[in-house]
Amino acid sequence: MNISHENQYIIEAINIKKEFLVKVKKDNIIISEEKILRAIDGIGVKIKPGETLGLVGESGCGKTTAAKLLLGLYKPNEGKVKFKGENISEFKGKKLKDFRRKAQMIFQDPYESLNPRFKIKEILMEPLRIHKIGSNYKERYDLAETVLYEVGLKPPKTYLERYPHEMSGGQRQRVSIARALILNPSLLIADEPVSMLDVSIRAGIMNLLTKMIKERNLASICISHDISLIRYLTDYTAVMYLGKIVEKAPTEKLIEKRYHPYTDALLEAVPNPDPDYKINLTKIKGEAPNPVNIPSGCRFHPRCVKCMDICKEKQPQEIEIEKGHYVLCHLYSR
Repeated sequence: MNISHENQYIIEAINIKKEFLVKVKKDNIIISEEKILRAIDGIGVKIKPGETLGLVGESGCGKTTAAKLLLGLYKPNEGKVKFKGENISEFKGKKLKDFRRKAQMIFQDPYESLNPRFKIKEILMEPLRIHKIGSNYKERYDLAETVLYEVGLKPPKTYLERYPHEMSGGQRQRVSIARALILNPSLLIADEPVSMLDVSIRAGIMNLLTKMIKERNLASICISHDISLIRYLTDYTAVMYLGKIVEKAPTEKLIEKRYHPYTDALLEAVPNPDPDYKINLTKIKGEAPNPVNIPSGCRFHPRCVKCMDICKEKQPQEIEIEKGHYVLCHLYSR
């Protein structure tokens, strides 16, 4: 995934951190105090055109927060997010608007992400109007018709005059994909793109995403807790736990040989069609800690069956085990 020329990356996160001040109850009484929630704690990713990165982990591990940082919706407390080599925190005015056009997101819930009072043609044409693409109504209408055809809603004219409630969940998600693609972005982030859909139509949406990413040469990120989805869609995978990337590698390499105990536990929990396969669910203990009170040392140590004394005292450093395969664990410290 790494290459020598920085400007060949579409998006690059360099040691980004994000903290929030949250109020927590003290001794179960009404009086509350403010504490720091470390949502993202020093992660780094790099994505080239045509590549798809998977972010996987339990709910609350920071996947969506990381996506919002990469889109510029949050500003990092530390570190930098670069788009085509430029720091997005410095974007203002026209430059920021151009970045908004080039970085698009597909949301998890197609029932909530589409305006119910807009017809499909208005949902697709509004971003064109905002970014002044197309000189008149007919040109924008034609672009909306073209992109609907590309995402598999045929004939497109029969869908353009509908409202979102007149469409199925799969059709709505195709509209969401069309809305993201109509601005011809360079970066596409899909946050749990099929989790709200029936199993019977998930494959169609996944095939569509794969096709669009390759045809348009997009740098893309797929966020999910579903390893099977990540394996199908992504070239490279980063496993997140409590705001940190604990392991990252090419997807197939990560599935074939995982080093971090958390990654191992995640993959062991995936259903296996072999009736003779014995699932081992004892490789992880308890629940994830509250991110407001992160454990000392390695943040995974309270749940790790391979925990050592050093794990409780010192944070591990990222180590390259094999070429392109990185892990954050004391088991492999040199």
